[in-house]
Amino acid sequence: MAQKTTVARPYADAAFQLAQAAGALAGWGEGLAMAAAVVEDSRVAAVLGHPRVDDDRKAGLILDVCGDALDTRQRNFVRLLVERNRIGVLPEISRQYDRLRAEYEKTLDAELISAHPIDDAARDRLAEALSQRLARTVSLQTQVDESLIGGAVIRAGDLVIDGSVRGRLNRLTSALSR
Repeated sequence: MAQKTTVARPYADAAFQLAQAAGALAGWGEGLAMAAAVVEDSRVAAVLGHPRVDDDRKAGLILDVCGDALDTRQRNFVRLLVERNRIGVLPEISRQYDRLRAEYEKTLDAELISAHPIDDAARDRLAEALSQRLARTVSLQTQVDESLIGGAVIRAGDLVIDGSVRGRLNRLTSALSR
């Protein structure tokens, strides 16, 4: 995993710089995500890993499946990854690109997991409070997990706020066992 991250970083940086220069951050994000999904497909992965399939056919397969979703520079980017035998790290490149884009646009996807459904007004207040605390525009997705017993858990990037009853019980158990 660490090796894929290291290998993917310069490619993600290059893709981000190309997208930024072209004013097409969203388009590049969508294109990379689509191409990454194609590469992750088990049938495509089998062809990409086959030693008798040449680079042109490998790139052609990915580009054919993606169709018109990729512009000329994105298509060239895919070809470059195939030529340099880096196409397998395309999913990681896409993830790193998304992080760079989110950092640049000062956005953050957060998740609110609660024991009970949260109404829209409370969700919006929480998203606003997180936006102010993190100095980013926060997009908050909600999910219900009844095993939490009560309370909620918020995950926003590296930040985790565990205000669930289950989390409090786990912390209490840990403290008592010391």
